[in-house]
Amino acid sequence: MRDALPAVRALEAELFGVASYGKIVPQAMLDLPRLGALNVHPSLLPLYRGATPLQSQLRDGVRESGVTIILMDAGMDTGDIVLQERAPIGERETYGELHDRFAALGAALLGRAVRAAAAGTLARTPQAGRASDAEIARTLTRPLRKEDLLVDWRRPAARVVDLVRSLAPQPGARALLEGESSPVKILEARVAASAEPGTLAVRCGDGAFVVVERLVPPSRGATSGAAYAAARGAAAKPR
Repeated sequence: MRDALPAVRALEAELFGVASYGKIVPQAMLDLPRLGALNVHPSLLPLYRGATPLQSQLRDGVRESGVTIILMDAGMDTGDIVLQERAPIGERETYGELHDRFAALGAALLGRAVRAAAAGTLARTPQAGRASDAEIARTLTRPLRKEDLLVDWRRPAARVVDLVRSLAPQPGARALLEGESSPVKILEARVAASAEPGTLAVRCGDGAFVVVERLVPPSRGATSGAAYAAARGAAAKPR
């Protein structure tokens, strides 16, 4: 981005709009536009700062979030809030679904913020005091790593399902099952109190079951959990 400074400076832009850029924007770039740089962030800042706010909120089972527009500064999602709108997260909503819904909300809010900036009526609220330091630290997000994709069947079933939702449709949660040499990719799952007949169900650490409704076995195409279980002729067990 530093290499692009001369070209961007030549544009003489009055305002920047930034979305889905997971790195720090250099202060030298932020200093260029007269009205500042607006950033669209899909969380209720200052909670869930960082590169993967949507995935992290779904993984944590958050049921209400929203989109925040900030005036960017040199920190990571630390700039003053100019607009913020709350929105629910569906119990079975996936990352892909939430991404698209919040993208539309973010676009609408960004449009409002641009008009306010042009009119000189953009209000600014510092993030300080809106959440405790402990809450901010607990919800800080980072880019996904390979180990973040792996299902831990020792966890409660609801948390396993939340992980699956947070990674669907891409990159997909990975799970180790007996009889497979490589992890399967789980695309859709739900919690059940028992191992329902005809389903692909795995008992979790709290005694409840995760019913896998759609998955991608190694070197094969996507299939339903029921079809996978029928082909194997046995209940699935974690490996």
